[in-house]
Formats: sequence, C-alpha cells, structure tokens
Amino acid sequence: CRTTRSHFGSSDTQPFVQRSQTGFHSHVLAPSRTMSLALGGLPSMLPQDKLAELKETAAKLCAPGKGFLAADESAGPWLRARNAEAAKIPDVAENRAEYRSMCFSTPGLGEHIGGVILHWETLFQRDAQGKLIVDIIKDNGMIPGIKVDKGYNKKGIWGTPKGPLGHPEVATVGLDDLQQRCQQAYEQGARFAKWRNVLQLDPAKHMPTELAIADTVHTLARYASISQSEGLVPIVEPEIVPNGDHDIYYCAQMTEKVLAAQFKALADHHI
Repeated sequence: CRTTRSHFGSSDTQPFVQRSQTGFHSHVLAPSRTMSLALGGLPSMLPQDKLAELKETAAKLCAPGKGFLAADESAGPWLRARNAEAAKIPDVAENRAEYRSMCFSTPGLGEHIGGVILHWETLFQRDAQGKLIVDIIKDNGMIPGIKVDKGYNKKGIWGTPKGPLGHPEVATVGLDDLQQRCQQAYEQGARFAKWRNVLQLDPAKHMPTELAIADTVHTLARYASISQSEGLVPIVEPEIVPNGDHDIYYCAQMTEKVLAAQFKALADHHI
C-alpha cells in the first residue's frame, strides 16, 4: 500500500490517508506523536524550557573527549585499592567528604570529565572549608549527577535460576520514593541521574530470562521517565554482567536483545 498525507481538518490531530487495493482508509496521528516528531523525538509532554535544559545538559555530558567519573561508592573509595596503609584510614563521613573534594578540585579535571556520578551522601556534603562538594564540581567545569537506584536484594526474583554471580536474577529497587528524591537532587544541584539493573548470562539456563529482561527494561524506563520529569538527564544502564563460561557471541546476542527491548520500553514511556 501507499501512504500520503492529507491536509484536511483543523484540529490538533494530524490525519493521513492510506490507499490500498481495497480503497482509502483515514487514520489520525495522536497529538503527542506529531509533536514528538516535530521536536526531533523529544517527549512532547514536558514544557519547552525543561526540554531545552535537558538537551543542553545531555550535550555537555557527551562533549567530545570527555567522560564520566563514577564516584558513587558507599564506602571510602581509598579502600578499593586494598592497600594496607590506606585501610588504616577510618571510613567515616568526614574522611569521605575530604577525599572526594580533593579529587573533584583537581586542576584541569573538567577538561576531561563531563559529569560526576555522586553517592546520595556526597550530594549534601561540604569540604573542610564549608564549600558544597556540588559547587566544587561545578566550579571545576563539570556537571554533578546522582545515583538513585537502591541496589538489589540477592534473594532475587522468585523462581528464577541462579547465575554466575551466585544468586538468582534480581530486580533493582528504589522507584517508590524516586519522584521526591529526584526533585531533591535537582534542588541540590544535580542535573543527571544514573540507575543500574544487573542481568546475568548463562546459555544453559536461558539467562537472562524473559522475565528478568521485562522487569529490567520496565524498571529502567520508569526511572528514566521520573528522572526527566524532574529535570535530570537519565543514564539508563541495563548492565549485562560478562561473568560466566559463555563465549563472546552469546554475550553479543543477549546484549542486542536486551538493548532492543530497552529502547522499546523507553519509547513506550516517552523518553
């Protein structure tokens, strides 16, 4: 069949006529769909000023030659080095704030880092001189962001198989109060957010299962919708953990499957 646009009517909807072998059939595109197309795919239900701000933030985060600094560890970052001397430093809020403020104030860091992903604690902390860490980040040419997922329970989704990580497939939590937390994060200076869902690979057990994929992409799409409604650019992370004895081709196959489902879910939720 052949499709041509019709210009009749004065309503906000956009009709078009489809001609087939059996005749003409009139269809109407929903206003939100036509507006989204006019906005280059951006969600039409958000105000223009918020759309412009989201677009500006995203462009800055993706500037050529820049990346992200993930600083959203809950424990003291110096402990990750597993150094015996470093382990003697007490893992308390004051030391975590001092360590991170030292890192974020590094001269020239903003020339290479576009955004810094923070733990919830860090979003409200100050350095020893009383300056907000969020302001240290901004003054050094970077954008503050916030991790908003609350992790997952290793007991997992009931009835799903145990994977290479030693536990069943899991669902990330944190949607219940996400609207309020995103609003609070924006007021504190954050301009983007990050949420991570974990998927495991095991071809013998058909992992990730359809159930785990469906839960993951829906949760991430809900998070992204809430995040952008509060002015935060959402980083959507369906993390397909590579652990296991599968080959790289199975990993690629499942990655493609998950990403296809994820983009569909994001479209359904007007992201």
